[in-house]
Amino acid sequence: MEQNFYGRPPVPSAATSSAPTPLRPGTPNTEDGNRNMFDSTDSASNAPGPGTNPFVSPDGSRPASSFNSSNEGPFEGTGQRYFHSRLVKKGEIEKPWLEKHDPKEKWVTILPLLGILLGLCISGFLIWDGMRSVVHHKYCPVLDDDFSNGLDPSIWTKEVQVGGFGNGEFEQTTGGDSNVFVQDGNLMIQATLQSADLVEKNNVIDLLKDGTCTSKDYYSCVAATNTTNGNSSIVPPTLSGRINTFKGAKIKYGRIEVTAKMPVGDWLWPAIWMLPVNDTYGPWPASGEIDIVESRGNNHTYSQGGNNIASSALHWGPDPANDAWWKTNNKRQALHTTYSSGFNTFGLEWSEKYLFTYINSRLLQVTYTNFNKPMWSRGGFPDSTSNGTRLVDIWGKTGLDNTPFDQEFYLIMNLAVGGTNGWFEDGQSGKPWLDQSPNAKKDFWNARDSWYPTWTQPQLEVSRVVILQQCDGNEDL
Repeated sequence: MEQNFYGRPPVPSAATSSAPTPLRPGTPNTEDGNRNMFDSTDSASNAPGPGTNPFVSPDGSRPASSFNSSNEGPFEGTGQRYFHSRLVKKGEIEKPWLEKHDPKEKWVTILPLLGILLGLCISGFLIWDGMRSVVHHKYCPVLDDDFSNGLDPSIWTKEVQVGGFGNGEFEQTTGGDSNVFVQDGNLMIQATLQSADLVEKNNVIDLLKDGTCTSKDYYSCVAATNTTNGNSSIVPPTLSGRINTFKGAKIKYGRIEVTAKMPVGDWLWPAIWMLPVNDTYGPWPASGEIDIVESRGNNHTYSQGGNNIASSALHWGPDPANDAWWKTNNKRQALHTTYSSGFNTFGLEWSEKYLFTYINSRLLQVTYTNFNKPMWSRGGFPDSTSNGTRLVDIWGKTGLDNTPFDQEFYLIMNLAVGGTNGWFEDGQSGKPWLDQSPNAKKDFWNARDSWYPTWTQPQLEVSRVVILQQCDGNEDL
């Protein structure tokens, strides 16, 4: 054998050898190479381990179109072809756009579009008409008091009485600074206990004698405790306060906002309300009353609603027995809180056409009264009283639908205690007295060990009072 320079047999080359060069197994030109390289019939080509073809993609990563398809190209094979085509003959292709359509079919699209357009137009008109109908009054300031300078006596009057203000209330309202005072910039109307000596021993409170009584009624100015056996008479068992703007601020139509925090304590009765300057149509309730807000100091478990409930009402009628307040009364519950937990703004908006109260926002209305028909007709009062006295329409002569709420009113803020008028219903939540009992005040006093410990916040606290007069120049709007 021929040897090369290094004494080794020469290596044959393609140019010098007639024998074919051995090919790598697994290439397209091996004896297995006639197989389609994408053929899935040979599982060994994709199986891991020895004999795996490194140039073939695993089945999981191959496109679906590569299975069972032909590849008659540079490699010989007998598998199926990738594509199949044929000559399309004329008339075999549908051309729906050339077909004739029923002209009525277009209304299937047009009519719904017209309906949508009409609906949008009607909605737009209703919104425009609603906004146009909203009356925007002009208001002129009457009072804006934040009590930073104390309680102004030229505006505010402290009422001093012992008679219960027609509700059988259990407090004596005082004229000093012990129950009505300004503290930390806020007005406080606070309830306290009466002196035990005055309640439990023979005594007389005579406000006429000392000249402090603000009422002309004898029983509103004089109270006594009589310890004689069988006698239930006692002086008011608590002290509190009541103030008004009769001297300094009155309005006929306008807006009022009082920012206040309600009290905490059983049988406390806070109120922010209005009375007419004059009894033009007769004594209460013939000349009206506007209750902006009333509440109770009891907690939320109280059956009628405690300091988590605020209510508003109008009182109106020919006499107390026919007071139609229940037709213009509503309440609003505090959301996940109470009206004693923080300050809230209690508001009133009043015009000749309507009157409504609200809390914090004019959108959160408590009660709304639309003066769209005479109040006498709205009341549906009987023809006569229970004793046969004929009832006549005392408001019709004005020709106004809102009478008696067509006169000047002034603001009152007070904190009452108890009462026998039904504000606290008998037999509810452990009420310790009965309204019709002559011993009501005494029973309340004797139960003080149960209710006095609940007086953890026994004051109506007011941070600001704003009174605005409607001054459009045309108050009939």
